[in-house]
Amino acid sequence: MRILFMGTPEFAVPSLEQLVEAGYSPVAVATGPDRPRGRGQEVSPTPVKTAAQEAGIAPILQPEDVTDDAFAEAVADLEPDVIAVVAYKILPPKVFTTATDGAFNLHGSLLPRYRGAAPINHAIMQGETETGVTTFFLEPSVDTGDVILKKEMPIGPDETAGEVHDRMKVLGGEAVVETVQQIEAGTVDPQPQDDSRATPAPKLHDEDAEIPWGKSGEDVHNHIRGLSPYPGAWTMHDDTRLKVYRTRRADGEGAPGEVIAADKQLRVACGEGAVEVLQIQQPGRRRLDATDFLNGYDLSVGERLGAE
Repeated sequence: MRILFMGTPEFAVPSLEQLVEAGYSPVAVATGPDRPRGRGQEVSPTPVKTAAQEAGIAPILQPEDVTDDAFAEAVADLEPDVIAVVAYKILPPKVFTTATDGAFNLHGSLLPRYRGAAPINHAIMQGETETGVTTFFLEPSVDTGDVILKKEMPIGPDETAGEVHDRMKVLGGEAVVETVQQIEAGTVDPQPQDDSRATPAPKLHDEDAEIPWGKSGEDVHNHIRGLSPYPGAWTMHDDTRLKVYRTRRADGEGAPGEVIAADKQLRVACGEGAVEVLQIQQPGRRRLDATDFLNGYDLSVGERLGAE
């Protein structure tokens, strides 16, 4: 079976590695261009390109624009039976229809729930206790194709988006291999999605990450962990923007955003209840546990976070 694998970030790497381990080494990989990355902004390959090179896979396609006719021609020249897509760009039909046995995508939710670019973040922010991965055949409309298989996984009450991501990428690899096996065996039973049950999970913007202290402690906790570590929930203290990465639910009363403890622990009141801040960061500094943060930052009981 001739498989073309498409993916770019770390999330896609276990899928590629598990395909190779299962004897389905792709005939080629498509990934993002080399870019300046990291603090030093050195030009470096994508995680998927690095994994492909380590596995000895060639060629590696790195189009700037997946809608370019030249990319569609390069894909067609590979004569793929299957195109497996994991965390890659939205493909035009002229690319994905070249796969004779179908092109499928791995999505980080139980579709049709959380269609969009940020399914893990949105699921946690909404307080979901379960999520999973879905493989589905590509259609022109994003995340709407017929479902091939789903795999479920729990979300812990204090898990962050980063922690769920790291578990999910491994589960996703298992789903990709099983999907390829089903396609090869001819046992796929595609199931249409129920669009009436669909929920959106659009890309998150900076304003979406502001901490809504007026909501319940439960909602604030979910908001913060759903945005940790990226893009990071934030709040203002006077003119300083603070990022909060980890909390736990706590007891306490006060005005929304009011600091109700600032000694060895940092507790902040919400619209109902409170949260204890466990990990926080000020601009230009590293992330700190709340106790260490309070030792070097002037914050007192009665002050407000997020107040205009």
